Amino acid sequence: MSHPDDLLVDIAARVESEHQSHMSLTVVVPGAVITGRLAPEALWKERVAEVLRGSEQLASFSAAFTSAQPSAPTARPTHLHFHLARILQGSFGIPDTGGMYRVALADVSAWTVGDIGYSDQ
Repeated sequence: MSHPDDLLVDIAARVESEHQSHMSLTVVVPGAVITGRLAPEALWKERVAEVLRGSEQLASFSAAFTSAQPSAPTARPTHLHFHLARILQGSFGIPDTGGMYRVALADVSAWTVGDIGYSDQ
């Protein structure tokens, strides 16, 4: 999509302004269907930095997620930040433990509220 869906941008803005991460969403982007829970950008960056700091080989990359200036509260969101998310592949969700994904709003071609069920059998 060249112009992000205004309703989806509003949902992203509400997640940011309310600083909560209980909104589940499923999006279609080129090459993938991603389903999971939205998180405010600051929380998402904090969690990614924690994971990177826990790795001896990747710890230095955590600075990229902690040194950036926070977005202005009135700025229009440009990305969705997913945690506990999975890429749906057939009847499987990967990774099975859930992952952290950053998706450009402009890349979302379709979406629905809620998680899409999958089978990990």
